Amino acid sequence: MAKRRSLFFIHERLRQHLHGPMMRRHWLLVGACGWVLLILMFVSKFINFSFRMPDDYGGRPMLLNWTSLTVKTVKPVNQLSQNAASQPPAVSSGGPTQVELSDWESVTVQRLQLLSSVCRNSSLWKLTHTPLRKFVLDRMFVCDKHKILFCQTPKVGNTQWKKVLIVLNGKFSKVEDIPENVVHDHERNGLPRLSSMSDAEITERLNTYFKFFIVRDPFERLISAFKDKFVENPRFEPWYKHSIAPTIIRKYRKSHRDASGSAGLHFEDFVRYLGDESGRKHLDHQFGEHVIHWLTYVELCAPCDISYDVIGHHETLEQDAPYILKAAGIEDLVSYPSIPKGITLYNRTKVEHYFSGISKRDIRRLYACYQGDFSLFGYHRPDFLLD
Repeated sequence: MAKRRSLFFIHERLRQHLHGPMMRRHWLLVGACGWVLLILMFVSKFINFSFRMPDDYGGRPMLLNWTSLTVKTVKPVNQLSQNAASQPPAVSSGGPTQVELSDWESVTVQRLQLLSSVCRNSSLWKLTHTPLRKFVLDRMFVCDKHKILFCQTPKVGNTQWKKVLIVLNGKFSKVEDIPENVVHDHERNGLPRLSSMSDAEITERLNTYFKFFIVRDPFERLISAFKDKFVENPRFEPWYKHSIAPTIIRKYRKSHRDASGSAGLHFEDFVRYLGDESGRKHLDHQFGEHVIHWLTYVELCAPCDISYDVIGHHETLEQDAPYILKAAGIEDLVSYPSIPKGITLYNRTKVEHYFSGISKRDIRRLYACYQGDFSLFGYHRPDFLLD
């Protein structure tokens, strides 16, 4: 009997000895499985490409859950050589280059290939890429009827393209009938913005619609913005002269004898403000959407992050406008407004006049901020101003 109890005792101790580690391993395995499940749940959120997009000037961030993000790609074109693809388009900062092309599509393809090449240049990455945020989506006007997206780039004939879309959306029958005060009234012009749509609707349109925007020489565009907003101000937008101009003067005018701004904003003040990459951030936040008239094309339309079909040039608008209408399949539905003779030509004399008397240092700082726009769209470096 004692021997039987001894054997039972030994058997029980052996069972406990073996069972203890097995139970510990069991619970360790259960715990490890739990951690794996948590990690998979966390990773799955990134697989769905959930992007938190900051609003442009503060406020609640915009959350977009996109299953895919449109990335800038250019379809290969066999008939163009690599040398041709690397050449700038038929326009330069020294004036438009007259290149006779039987097929304007070749010019468009060269522009897109140049854009794609510069977008991949890591040394210019900071100047050519921007988050695809609500601010960019606010710039994009939608024509669902004909599946078109137009990105707004002020001071490059943007008003006329908005008229084209207004007609296509059915608000008016022809561009000549549209009152000027309606074109920029987004409550009345019938042009929805891409930012007003759901995440799924945004994704679908970015991936499938015909997308385009227009550019012009970056420095000439800045001159146009300065004249329009701070000198002529034809639409009576008093905040430019009475709020924005005095603020820039107080911070950037070298001589503070006229800090009140009674003589108005000088182009030199404007250049110094635009060239102050880090210092102007607070002011731009304060100025709000009014800064769109001098922001870079990169900040406005994200050309390296959205796959555009056509990028027109103001300097060759006579060729670009009919080509865009044809490429979008709307050439029989609407006409681009008549283009006044000579209005699209690059005016070097005007550029030299406005930049005369401005220090090389300030001009170089300005060019450094807009270098991405010069490079992406084939505009030559303005050596006559910088050297």
